[in-house]
Amino acid sequence: MAKRARTLVVWLHVVTSVGWLSQAVALLALILYGLNTGDDSAFRMARVLDHQVLAFMGAASAFTGMMLSATTPWGYFRHWWVAAKFMITTGQLYVGIFILSDNLEAAAHGHVTPWLPVGTACMISAFALQTWLSVAKPWGRTPWADPKIKLPTASTKAFVLALVVPAADLVIGICTSSPAPFLMLVTVVAYAIRRAAKGRRLWSGGSGRGSGGRPARRGAAAPSPR
Repeated sequence: MAKRARTLVVWLHVVTSVGWLSQAVALLALILYGLNTGDDSAFRMARVLDHQVLAFMGAASAFTGMMLSATTPWGYFRHWWVAAKFMITTGQLYVGIFILSDNLEAAAHGHVTPWLPVGTACMISAFALQTWLSVAKPWGRTPWADPKIKLPTASTKAFVLALVVPAADLVIGICTSSPAPFLMLVTVVAYAIRRAAKGRRLWSGGSGRGSGGRPARRGAAAPSPR
């Protein structure tokens, strides 16, 4: 059951990531059309696309990706390619929320900046890099990843939660006309803290503190390498 639920979360992550990328391409097309024709309605359409569709797709893609890291042995910073995707996604969210959205709002009222298409093109390029990272999985483990410690995959409830929370945020966003991913943010932060605490407990047990390098409990086996 847990494997099926995890597969559904992977599916949701892929669907929302493709949606995020496709909407970013459509956004760039509208911006370029508005710049070439001087038609302000193109920027208003771009603003609607960004606010009503792209914002949720981006938040859901980031949320499901981070939840897959938090609920599986991959982790956030155990492998370079996962850490790189995490940092790129964080940068994309910052650029999209605090830079592009404000510039789109200004463009919809006739104040167009030439950096608008540049920022959108950079977002699309970042998606291309993330796709390559997901396929190639380069660079191996990070130096602070202990190969003897492997966090277990989460239970079915965690994956079900990762499926339900984006849907709940979508309903709240539709009802309030504000695509704020509050539940997704709270959930991913809570699971990140929980994972960090569990990793510290496993590391303490595996290092055998206070017992001469042996496991902390009598008769307990030390974690085997991956």
